[in-house]
Amino acid sequence: MKNPNAPRQAIALQYDGTHAPTLTAKGDEELAEEILRIARDYEVPIYENAELVKLLARMELGDSIPEELYRTIAEIIAFAWNLKGKFPAGQDPDAPVLEKDITDRGDDY
Repeated sequence: MKNPNAPRQAIALQYDGTHAPTLTAKGDEELAEEILRIARDYEVPIYENAELVKLLARMELGDSIPEELYRTIAEIIAFAWNLKGKFPAGQDPDAPVLEKDITDRGDDY
């Protein structure tokens, strides 16, 4: 259950596809609202999870997310990519299927 008196918090992560996501912004109240406004302006998907924000807000700007949160953050990133119609290489369900060349399999028939 949400606590209506809890301060509004927001964090922003950056993921380059190679390294662990890093904390690029964090804030409470007005700064949290500004982070969310910028995300909306740039059509960045917003995921709300107060407990996760509390954990990540303890980090310093520029820190990589802790290894214990890799799976959780990976699932959120995958969901956000899917919302924007993006998929990791080889995972796009609408991509055309490439036929494999089976002319020389080494089989003698």
